[in-house]
Formats: sequence, structure tokens, C-alpha cells
Amino acid sequence: MTTRAPASVAPTSGSPPGSAYSIRRRLVRRTGWSCAILAAALMALVVVSGAVGSVDVSLTQAAQVTVGHLLPGMPWMSDGTLTPLQDQAVWQFRLPRTLLAGLAGAGLALAGALMQVTVRNPLAEPYILGVSSGASVGAVLVIVFGSGALGGLSLNVAAFIGALAACACVAVMARKDGELSPTRMILAGVALGTLFSAVTSYLTISTDAQNVVSIMFFLLGSVSAATMQSLIGPAVALVIACLVAAGTARSLNALMTGDESATSLGVDATRLRGLLLVVASLLTGTVVSVAGGIGFVGLVIPHVARIVVGADHRRMLPVTVLAGAVFLMIADLLARTVAMPTEIPLGILTAFVGAPFFLWLMRRGGADRAGFGR
Repeated sequence: MTTRAPASVAPTSGSPPGSAYSIRRRLVRRTGWSCAILAAALMALVVVSGAVGSVDVSLTQAAQVTVGHLLPGMPWMSDGTLTPLQDQAVWQFRLPRTLLAGLAGAGLALAGALMQVTVRNPLAEPYILGVSSGASVGAVLVIVFGSGALGGLSLNVAAFIGALAACACVAVMARKDGELSPTRMILAGVALGTLFSAVTSYLTISTDAQNVVSIMFFLLGSVSAATMQSLIGPAVALVIACLVAAGTARSLNALMTGDESATSLGVDATRLRGLLLVVASLLTGTVVSVAGGIGFVGLVIPHVARIVVGADHRRMLPVTVLAGAVFLMIADLLARTVAMPTEIPLGILTAFVGAPFFLWLMRRGGADRAGFGR
């Protein structure tokens, strides 16, 4: 149960430029502009991604195919120049992978933001709790032994079950005196992640050679096999997580100040941590089950959002979700164009882009300004 913080009262006279009220107003305006720019970038990336590929499609034609399928029967969306091959390339192949990249980026970024609050650690992300490693074990088991040997489980379902199993193990091991300890959560996650990675490595080296490529491509992340049906799981998980995040934004602000301060404000820190752990695991497991292991999104994007719009989760979380989607959509666009016709796994590209950027950010003191450095 949470208590609502007293509403801020705007001063009747002009506030000094450096006052708290003036700073808050500036951050609110910056949040609005950031969300508007990111939303416009999302729409632009959908069109650009639809036009990029081996089949020649213009930007106008990509827009026609996309809007034409979403709003059928509109004559102005068809000029008779589109071929069935172009329509198929955009609607069945390029658009699903672009949308899946956006959903995966938004989900991983939001999961990272929730994890950083849960354990109060700036380096936390979904993978630190071993959730992605558990999902990888489930997927690799299907690749190595086949779906029939595991009761007919598909790769996606097995990966999701592995993620939930890892989440349950972390929750059990992190409990101390009936409460979830942030330190124990990190230690349990690192230990379980190492164990699951060892299991995955053993399965990889002991399987047939033809399975190794499939395993490695899955572990490094890719959205090349996306279909419209594969968007349902990540989309549902993201909607649920966004609703939970929106409903607990004030409590997340209190949790960042410490358990004692949060408790004094009426926040049940243990229950909230458990809820955040489940939501973050749901997001991570769902994304990994359809897109494989993609790192660095949940680590970098929340930091950038905090620097741009501040640490208040009512402003930071919407920017985090949109920025995560834009980041991974750009990464997917680069992954399939930089080394054409070869496709670069997303995990490799996000590491190449994310690691130098994060080191530069730390060098400039970005971690401190994000609210975790003090």
C-alpha cells in the first residue's frame, strides 16, 4: 500500500531559473519533446526498414503497403505500381522483424529500469539475475534434443519456462528473514547465470555440428525469423509491464531512496521488489524466447533516459520504453545492411555500440547525473 505524496503547489510569482519548480517544469517539457521525437522516429523507422532489403521498394511504396494493410479499402493508398513480391517483402518479412525489434528493445529497456530500482544498482539489467541464461537453457534443450523429447514444447515456450524457473530460483535464494534482499538477489542471479551458462556451453559442445550454428545464432540474438504471430507475446508482456510501472511510479521513486524511507512513506518494499522481479522476468523471458539473447539495452537506455529527463520514474519510464524501441530498431536496420548479404546478430551489434557509449558516458560522469553515483 502506498501513500500519495502531497501535490506540488505552483508559486504565485515567477520562480528563479534555478529553483526546484523551474527545474521540474523544464524537465516536464523536455519529457514531452523527447517522447514526441522518439515517437516520430519510431514511425520513420518502420517506413525506412520496410524499404531496405534485397527487393527494391521505395519509401512511398513501403508506406503504402503498411498503411494499406492496416487500413484496407483506402483507394489513395494504392497507385497500381506495387507488385505482389514487394507487398510480401514488406508486410510478411520486413515489417514483422522491425516491430519485433521495437517490442524487444522497449521490453528489455523497461526490464532494465525496473531491475536497477529493484536491486538499487546502476549496473543491474535483466541478465544479471540469470533470467536470460535460464531462457537460453530451455531453448538450447529444444535445439539439441528436439521438441518431442521435451513433451512437445516449442523453442519459444521452453525458453519462457526456463526464464520463469530462473526467476523462481532467484526469489527463493534471495529471501532472508521473509524479505527479498537486493544484495542476495544480485549474488544469486550471478551464480545462477554462471551455472546456466555452463549448462548451455556443455550442451553446445556435446551436440551435433549442425545444431551449433542454430544455438549460437539464438544466443547472440536475432529477429530475422519474426512473424506477425510472434509479436503477440512480447506485446502483451509489454502492455502488462507498462501498466504495472505506471501504477507504481511513485513507489519506485520512494524505493530508490532506500527501504527505510520507502517504508516511512507507506511502501511495502519486499512486496514491491517481488512484483518488479516477476514483471522484469516476464518481459525478459518473453523477449528472449522470440529474439534470443540481446544485451546492453537494459543497461544503457535507462541511464540515458535518467540523464535526459531526470530520475523521476513518472517521466523516465515512458522515455525509456520509446528509446529502447528506437535503439533496437536502428540496431536491426544496421544488422541487415552493414555486411549485406550477411546478417550480423543483434547481440554483437548492441555490444559494439553500447559498450563504447557506456564507457564514454561513465567518463563524463553520466552515471552520477543519472542518480546512482552518490
